[in-house]
Parts: sequence; C-alpha cells; structure tokens
Amino acid sequence: MMKSLRQLLVLSAALGLLGTAGTGAALAAGSEGAKAEPKDLILKGDAKCTGCHDEADDTKPTMLDLKPSVLSIGKTKHGTRADGRTPTCVDCHGESDKHVGHKGSGKPPKADRTYDKNSKTPVDARNESCLNCHQGGKHMNWQSSTHANRDVACTSCHTVHSSHDKVREKKTQTEVCYTCHKEQRNQMNRPSHHPVPEGQMLCTSCHDVHNDNPKALIKSSTNDTCYTCHMEKRGPFVHAHQPVTEDCGICHQPHGTTSPSLLKSRAPFLCQSCHDPLSHHGSAVGQPTGGVGSATGKFQTVGRACMNCHTNIHGGNSTLNNSQTESLRR
Repeated sequence: MMKSLRQLLVLSAALGLLGTAGTGAALAAGSEGAKAEPKDLILKGDAKCTGCHDEADDTKPTMLDLKPSVLSIGKTKHGTRADGRTPTCVDCHGESDKHVGHKGSGKPPKADRTYDKNSKTPVDARNESCLNCHQGGKHMNWQSSTHANRDVACTSCHTVHSSHDKVREKKTQTEVCYTCHKEQRNQMNRPSHHPVPEGQMLCTSCHDVHNDNPKALIKSSTNDTCYTCHMEKRGPFVHAHQPVTEDCGICHQPHGTTSPSLLKSRAPFLCQSCHDPLSHHGSAVGQPTGGVGSATGKFQTVGRACMNCHTNIHGGNSTLNNSQTESLRR
C-alpha cells in the first residue's frame, strides 16, 4: 500500500513538471510572436510600410541615387508626431495592398501613388495628396496657376522625405528653378543682373509659383512687384513717364542684360523704340558727321545720349530735366 502511494506521488510530481514546462514553452512562443509583430518607427501606423522599408533603406543618397532615405521623413515637418495634422504613409501613397501583399521573387508592384521622376501616377492625383493639407493660405490659387496648368507636380520642386528641401533653401533654390528655366539662367549670367547669383536675392523674392498672378509674381502686377524694393520710382510725380507707370518691363529685363541698369538696349536706341528720332531737332540717330553744336552733328549718340538732358526718366516734380520736359514745352 505504501509502495503504491509513493509511486502515485512521484507520477503526480512528474506530470506537474511537464505541465510547467509546457506552459513556459507556450509563454515563450507567445512572447516571440509578439516581438515579431512590426512596430511603428516614425509615423502613426507606419508599421505597414516600415516592416520592409526600415533602417536598411536609411542610407545617405549618393550621386547615383539622389532619392532621400525613407526614414528621413522623421527629420521633416511631415514627421512631427505631436502635430495632429501629420499625414501617414497611406495618406500620401495610398493603401497599396498589391505592393504590401507581394510575395515571392521579383520586384513588387508600385505603390498606388508614387512621386519619383518616372512615376506613372497622374500629376493631378499626386498634387491632390498634397492639396488635401496644403490647400489654404498662399496655396489657395494653385489650381489656376501657370505651373499647375502645365502639369507641374508639387514633387517636381519639393522633396518631402528630405530635411533639406532644395527649393526652400537659399543656396540651392535657383538650381531647382533653372532645371526648367534655362533661359533665365543664361540671363542671370549677363553683366547687368539682379544679385541672385551672389545670393542676395532668390527667385522667390519676386515670384510665387503657387499663385495665379501674371508671370507668377508676388504682387498683382510687374510694377507693384518692383516697387517692393524700388520705392523711389513709385511716385506719383507731376511729370510722369508713361512707360514707367504702365510696366517696368517695357524698358527693363529683370533677369539680366548686357546693357547697364537692366535696360533691354542702350540709349538712344531704347528711347527711340518709342520716340521718333525725326521729331527731335530733325535729326536721326547715327554717327556724328560734324561738331556737337553743328547743324549736321547727330548729338544723340555723343556721350550718354538722351540722358544727358533727360535725367529724371522715371518721372519728377521739377520743370527741368524730366522725361516729359520737351513735350511740355511744345
């Protein structure tokens, strides 16, 4: 009897140990399963993407691969988790179920919306994902702007995943603009130009591509844009030069010229594109054939030409040396 009781106790203890071991194994397996589940790395709900696009993709771009690393978005405004407006991966790229569910070898299908240089996503669809948030303020008139009407995508200029958005940085903005505006690059390298190459101005000092103003200017007209810096030319003057009040661009090429003061051509040729030379002392422009005071001397080409007498060409309040003095005297 005692022997049977002893065997029963030993068997019960062995079964207890087996149960404890089984429970421990189950708990271990459960914890391993919990650890296997991907966690969000940066954005809320980004585990769907960062399960694959993790630190392995987070390498510095080279000259051959200019795409920013995926996780670099954490260094931008779009990676600010404390801001309730911060988008998630699927807000911009779509659910992309085929991309996420791809198994086997070979390249997976593209995401629902892509933004790279060779993207097949329509421009309107790409811009829509940006305008879902950036629709108000100075972006309000983007849809009617010149860039939008010419199928320019937001990501053609902006780099979302990079903390260094070239178009928003002073040193690199012109590189982005010159990608398309090659004529303006050439003009900026001419002797007379605005100090954009010197870094004292930017393209956005005069232009705002998000609005629908003429020539994407920051103001509603050329003159109002110029007057933000050249206030002394605004007037009003008693004697106004009509081309000045109409459009500064009639005489000036703002991006750069070979003539001084950003003039489209040198005087007197610029002046006589409007003023008939035969009405001024019966003398046409040409090389002087006699002395300055002689009847045959064509004095308009001597010295500084028209500006020898007409100094206040933008307008003035004096009765002397204004652009309209001669016409008033007649």
